[in-house]
Amino acid sequence: MTPGDQGADGGEEYDLVGVGIGPFNLSLAALADGVPGLSALFLEERPEFRWHPGLMFDDARLQVPFLADLTSLVDPTSRWSFLAYLRDRDRLFPFYFAERFHVTRREYEDYCRWASSALPSCRFDARVDAVSWDDARSRFVVEHVDAAGGRRGVLARNVVLGVGTEPVVPAALAHLVGDRVFHAAGYLDHRDALAGARDVTVVGSGQSGAEVFLDVLRGAPAADRHVTWLTASPAFAPMEYSKLGLEHFTPDYARFFRGLPAALRDELVPAQWQLYKAISAETIADIHDLLYDRSTGGADPGATLRPGVAVTSGAREAGGRIRLSCRHEQQGRDFEHRTDAVVLATGYAARRPPCLAPLEHLVDWDERGRYRVAADYRVALAARVTGSLFVQNAEEHTHGVGAPDLGLGAWRSARILNAITGRTAYRLPATTAFTSFGAPPGAAGNGATRDGVVDARAAERLARGRP
Repeated sequence: MTPGDQGADGGEEYDLVGVGIGPFNLSLAALADGVPGLSALFLEERPEFRWHPGLMFDDARLQVPFLADLTSLVDPTSRWSFLAYLRDRDRLFPFYFAERFHVTRREYEDYCRWASSALPSCRFDARVDAVSWDDARSRFVVEHVDAAGGRRGVLARNVVLGVGTEPVVPAALAHLVGDRVFHAAGYLDHRDALAGARDVTVVGSGQSGAEVFLDVLRGAPAADRHVTWLTASPAFAPMEYSKLGLEHFTPDYARFFRGLPAALRDELVPAQWQLYKAISAETIADIHDLLYDRSTGGADPGATLRPGVAVTSGAREAGGRIRLSCRHEQQGRDFEHRTDAVVLATGYAARRPPCLAPLEHLVDWDERGRYRVAADYRVALAARVTGSLFVQNAEEHTHGVGAPDLGLGAWRSARILNAITGRTAYRLPATTAFTSFGAPPGAAGNGATRDGVVDARAAERLARGRP
């Protein structure tokens, strides 16, 4: 990687500017560092790398193996691999004896902080507030503000958005958000505020919801606190972690998914919730063990677990308590749930960053206002824009459930770098799964055309899980 060039007006100019430094753009920065002649800059408004600080429990582990680091699944020889980090920290032998395939989130964050502080392309305390296209110079203009309030602009031939996702707060509860109703993303920041709550409710049953429920339950004896766990999902179910099931998180599946009609893709993703929104078997076991121990001798464990329940409109505060209007979907029954505090483990969603406002009129949005994303993660733009805009973790609707998975991060970064350089900067395997997703080439019938695109009736059958 080389530093930025001087543009015609004396300003900095780069082949690639990344907006945001989370794990995915950090992966891109690490792999870009190994591409000769490529100039890159990555900008992040925070003063240092942080990763889900509100859920950084001491014993929380990644749900993917350590090989899903910044570079290893594309270039295991990289100086920015997790093993290189361990060597630099003199922890290779302890790691070897620990026999940990899944490391803690805390160590993963430290690893990313190690890489981001040493990579010359990463610039922190730099808030990007505008990305625009300059027709005269045929370049993107990326304007950012530093910690002292100074404003600077750099030119970019290509821009990669890695701004991450934002917490989703159900509309029924948005007006109550505060110290007693808050999203799990800020759980550790608000945990002390729950100290006096005798009744706490957790809404949502993904991994975050399970970890929060377990932590709240451990935080006080059953005699002092009751914890209710509500989820609209039909069960508190384990994450699909079979070896063939995990092949949904491969480039092969992303390629198959992209070939399906958009309407079918939108139906498939929520139907695949156990692939990406369920709970690790270990966390489920920890919860059950705690409930079992607390119920010894017929004692009340101090918890209620209720799946299949949606929080509907009408949540309100009354008499010092929070009242949730709920509906059991399968039974079709409505009821009111009263509690002292609510933690919303209601997930995250891709967002359209405000800095993109000057460019919005040049983006070819789909019918639901989302990016149209090509196979190489390039966003469809107006023909007059000769540069490329790429996205990371904003393409679940086009590439499938693997979009937010750390295991595909390095591969996606390599695809982007190959597209930017116009050459094979990183060799990528042609096949990544044993599963053959879809029909054989040239197959016809059941609504499939020769190129594998499915018609409406076949799409409906597939979405319902029928042959």
